Amino acid sequence: MPSIELLAPARDLETGMAAVNCGADAVYIGAERFGAREDAGNSMSDIEALICHAHKYWAKVYVALNTILRDDELPEALRIAKSAHEAGADGLIIQDMGLLECGLPPLPLIASTQMHNHTPERVLFLERAGFRRAILARELSLDRIASIRGRTTIELEAFIHGSLCASYSGRCLMSYAIGGRSGNRGACAQPCRRAYSVFDSSGTALANAKYVLSLKDLNRSSWIREMIGAGITSFKIEGRLRDVTAIMNAVAWTRQALDKVLESDGLRKSASGRPVFDFTPDLNKTFNRGYTEYLLKGRGDAPLVTMHTPKSTGERIGKASLIGRNRFTVETDLVLHPGDGLCFFDGKMVLTGTRVDRVEGKTVFPRAMKGLCAGTVIYRNEDTAFSRSLRKSRTERKIGVSLAFSETPEGFCLEASDEDGNRAVTGLKFEKQSARDGAAAMETVRKQLAKTGGTGFECLNVDVRFSEARFIPVSELNAARRAVLENLSKVREDNRPRSEAVVVPNDFPYPEKTLTYRDHVLNRKAEAFYRRHGVETIEFAAESGLDMRGRTLMTTRLCVLDELGFCLKKAGQSGRRPPFFLVDEDGRRFELRFRCDVCEMDVVLKD
Repeated sequence: MPSIELLAPARDLETGMAAVNCGADAVYIGAERFGAREDAGNSMSDIEALICHAHKYWAKVYVALNTILRDDELPEALRIAKSAHEAGADGLIIQDMGLLECGLPPLPLIASTQMHNHTPERVLFLERAGFRRAILARELSLDRIASIRGRTTIELEAFIHGSLCASYSGRCLMSYAIGGRSGNRGACAQPCRRAYSVFDSSGTALANAKYVLSLKDLNRSSWIREMIGAGITSFKIEGRLRDVTAIMNAVAWTRQALDKVLESDGLRKSASGRPVFDFTPDLNKTFNRGYTEYLLKGRGDAPLVTMHTPKSTGERIGKASLIGRNRFTVETDLVLHPGDGLCFFDGKMVLTGTRVDRVEGKTVFPRAMKGLCAGTVIYRNEDTAFSRSLRKSRTERKIGVSLAFSETPEGFCLEASDEDGNRAVTGLKFEKQSARDGAAAMETVRKQLAKTGGTGFECLNVDVRFSEARFIPVSELNAARRAVLENLSKVREDNRPRSEAVVVPNDFPYPEKTLTYRDHVLNRKAEAFYRRHGVETIEFAAESGLDMRGRTLMTTRLCVLDELGFCLKKAGQSGRRPPFFLVDEDGRRFELRFRCDVCEMDVVLKD
């Protein structure tokens, strides 16, 4: 069985190191340019420092270079790729196929989810083109993941937690069309988090100023076993724009959930060490819009969107009662603290926020009371005590090591063996002395050798193999322990699994003969790549300057009509006739086109 990887995002060096300490088997981080989050770029020196820290635990670091590129940008992108290789990166996440024509360094290639990796044919092509891994579309069900696994041997990565885009990744041009900010070039303005009104063909409003494209956040931590069974070997947490505390919480939560499955099913994780937490992770306390498993077992009846707000509501506290002039009572088992952030929906279903000034038992004195009435559900979207515990956390990651201390003709030998089977030895040469108090001497030996603080190791046991109790100075014991653990660290680095992958150009046929603006060919190198693989007609990307009026901007498995209770396939909805329209806050109109046979929706710019 392959090893299973927990993959975490890193906005910066601090976040990446914290993610590793909390148990991530791998981290992905943006380079200084050309990452799909332009506000999360990092210097190569910081990336190299992260790589150095991660490699202590045999954890990996993948560099994201996953935007589409203009011809004049290819040389710089290639330079960054080469620098990442020299720094010791373990993989390169890309979207632009033009890079494969540029002589990339021998880094394993990871196909970004922006490449619309949603069918066996597309993923098989990536495998044959030289990719080591494909990041699958978030919309795939377990059955569709299994169908991809059945026809490929490439590594499959899937999202397990984080924000969701309304559109298939890489198939959204809405931000670019309405404001010139391209998601495929790292600058999405998040139009799916805006309010829209929905109209039918008669002009009747089906929704007024609702967040009909704002999906809940993803949480598939209860489906780990099933996802592994379908073929997933890397579980990805989304969030290269999230702060360090949010990432710590998400990684710690997912690490614990994943480890339960791995231990139960006899599977192994892909890196070494275990995190020693000094906080209790809780996903409800991290920014979230409510959670969804998002189509993993089909559409189901649970809503996918947060219709009334795109903001975080956090954890449900309870219903307000006994409303006073400046206070309310709430029945809850949770402990509230001064400074906590609370929110609730007022009578007009507008999200309202306030802070806690003080708490007396079940009575809460908030900073503001406007819109609050008896029966209102109260949420906490900031737990100050929890946030403080994360900021102060000293969570460490420890590699298990066993020590064996024995006699030699010249003195003594200390051997260290770690959880990955690495072994190191150091010797002590000095005259042997019998101990006056044998029990105390042996206790001192074990106690001193077990002190591994600050080394990244934790001593699981000390086996002392003496012919008789010996007196050994504490200074000698400490020196031997330091030496053997330093040697073990060097052995671990020498034995750390490494992989390189040279892409050999070939002409394996691409599964389609025609590419449109939605396939994101923006440079001549990408055009040459696809032509070599049999593509006959190529339209350049929208970012080349196309007029987007009348064009599809978004394709989604989200169905706005279904979310509003007007599914065209269900009985009793025959009175609703297309076309249907979205209208945003600036008066722009988008036509909604439905392909009910495959449960997909297109959003088309009208004017």
